[in-house]
Amino acid sequence: MSPTNKTKTIVVLHGPNLNMLGLREPDVYGYTRLAEIDTQLETLGKQWGITIQTFQSNHEGAIVDRIQAGLGIVDGIIINPAAYTHTSIAIRDALLTLSVPVIEVHISNIHRREPFRHHSMIADVATGQIIGLGINGYYLALRAIADIIGATPS
Repeated sequence: MSPTNKTKTIVVLHGPNLNMLGLREPDVYGYTRLAEIDTQLETLGKQWGITIQTFQSNHEGAIVDRIQAGLGIVDGIIINPAAYTHTSIAIRDALLTLSVPVIEVHISNIHRREPFRHHSMIADVATGQIIGLGINGYYLALRAIADIIGATPS
């Protein structure tokens, strides 16, 4: 495979407590487990010739480290920073080190929730946001990044 035809790689980052999807507040986040979302993303990625790498951490520094590890390697990022959405300048700054599309995803509509959830530290550095569409937001984000990076279905 020539360098111009290299397989595209998208990293999907899940922030704190998302490892508890399906168990934590199912009335807000639904009953789908994180592993199911990741498996579906990997399946959809294959249809587009995209390698999907998933990563979840409850630790801000680990998320920053994973973003930095993608420098010069990844073609896009889908991120649900979860609670770090509203507080993490470190994650925001790490995203700025990469010159790739970034789609911010939230399962719930953060603007219809508590006032402290209305502000995103990531919004101004993200290519786009998908908010309040449940887990479908992840799949829509993958489709959006596929379009942006020029991936085509197999």
